[in-house]
Order: sequence, then C-alpha cells, then structure tokens
Amino acid sequence: MSSKLTVRELCQIALFTAVIAVCAQIAIPLPGMVPFTLQAWAVCLAGLVLGPKNGAIAAIVYVLLGAVGAPVFAQFTGGMGVILRHTGGFILSFPLMALLAGLGERTGKLPLVFAGLAAATLVNWLAGMLYFSWVLSTNLTAAFAAAVLPFIPSAILRTALLPFVSRGIKAALAAAKVQS
Repeated sequence: MSSKLTVRELCQIALFTAVIAVCAQIAIPLPGMVPFTLQAWAVCLAGLVLGPKNGAIAAIVYVLLGAVGAPVFAQFTGGMGVILRHTGGFILSFPLMALLAGLGERTGKLPLVFAGLAAATLVNWLAGMLYFSWVLSTNLTAAFAAAVLPFIPSAILRTALLPFVSRGIKAALAAAKVQS
C-alpha cells in the first residue's frame, strides 16, 4: 500500500474539507455561548467515507485554513482568534474526531462503527468542554451545561444515522469510480 495520496484521494479530501466548511455555516446560536452547527456531523462523515487517515487530513486542512484566516469557521469567521476563543477546543479536536470515526468504519462492523462515532463525539466534547472551561475560567459543571448538554440529542441522532448515510455515499463514490 502506497503512502502517497492519489489525485482521486486529494480531490475527495478537498471535497470533504469544503463540506466541513459549508456545514460550519449552518449555525444556530444557543444561549450557552456555543452555537449548534453541522461541523461535527461533517467531520465524522469525512472519517467514515474517506477512512481514518484521509478523513483526518480533511479535518486538518479545514482547521489550518481557518487558522490562517480563511472564513471557514461558523458564521464565516477565521483566524487564530477564533481558535483561541471558548469554542476552539471543539475545532482543535476535529482531526482526532475524524480519525476515530474512520477507525470504527474500517472494521466494517456496525457496532464498532457506532463505537468509533461515540468515541469521536466524546473526544470532541471533552476537548471542547475543557477548553471552554479554561478560556472562560469557569467550572466544569458550567462548561458541561453550556458546551455539551445541549448537544447530546443531536449527537445521538448523528451516531444513529451517519453509518447509513456514509455507506450510501461510499457506494455512490465506488460506482463513479467504476464508470470513470
């Protein structure tokens, strides 16, 4: 197995980087200072469809684009200032999140896919909550209430649906590969 990325893989990584950026713009402000976005959904989808390595690369490219100022973060923001804000921990966990989701998918066994998505979500929440608490100098209970609790229902829904959505996308990509 070659460690070099093919042109097809590079295009898929670029596509999923763009999907993450678009999903970041679907944002609903919440009272707890952390908006609801579809970023985590897109990051997990990248890991499931592209695999652990390429999914993580897509998330790394997304984070780096935002860090250098491209307006890819929620509400068309970008720059290190966004990462240094109270929600930066969520953003910084995205590559590990994609990796864990992809590792679960690699097994091909649905219970392990669910476990990979659950692990990805827990890592994202832990990083986000700890960073939130640190930046805002608040206790972990308050950080949990603001940065995790409102997102539990959507994470359950994401974990339940994404394995099936990703398999449909993978089938479509495989069919496109056969035709080309």
